[in-house]
Amino acid sequence: MPKISAIFWDVGGVLLTNAWDRSERTATLEHFRLDAEEFQSRHEMVVSSFERGKISLDEYLDRTIFYRNRSFSREEFREYMYSLSKPMPEVLAYARELASTGRYFMATINNESRELNLDRIEKFGLREIFRLFVSSCFVGLRKPESGIYRLAIETTQMNPEESVFIDDRALNLECAAKLGMRTIQMQNLEQLREELGRLGVK
Repeated sequence: MPKISAIFWDVGGVLLTNAWDRSERTATLEHFRLDAEEFQSRHEMVVSSFERGKISLDEYLDRTIFYRNRSFSREEFREYMYSLSKPMPEVLAYARELASTGRYFMATINNESRELNLDRIEKFGLREIFRLFVSSCFVGLRKPESGIYRLAIETTQMNPEESVFIDDRALNLECAAKLGMRTIQMQNLEQLREELGRLGVK
């Protein structure tokens, strides 16, 4: 079995809570007492552009929230969005531990909008752990498109069979596996350690 030399990580649902997924959107709509159905129809029309970095957060909010007068400000809404991001401290510590060995190329492959992604990288010290961020907002591709995994492999010049990708969603892993990457579906830290250990990662 080829030795693992690169570990690619999803961010939301693995290292941190999700940035702007269903649960975060639901909490925000309830907090600001917004019509969920009306928001969702608008969100679906622009989310791909938002996560690919084609439109800014302000443009996204113009189209989904502030197309009419609101009782709250744009800044209040943005601050609440940012506040929903929380760390998974034990998993972050484990990733930091692996990075400190110097044995593995550490990178992320994740779907996030530019402003939220940059805020999370800074707030949770991700630059200290990862050498490369293959984020949808930077590369214009989203998981589970095969192109984002291919870009990660080709950019780093890592052998897919010597790479492992960690994600909490099965579909994202299936597409990475088709390129030859090893995959682990994240459930909890103990399970992650065990499965990486089977691949020789220590």
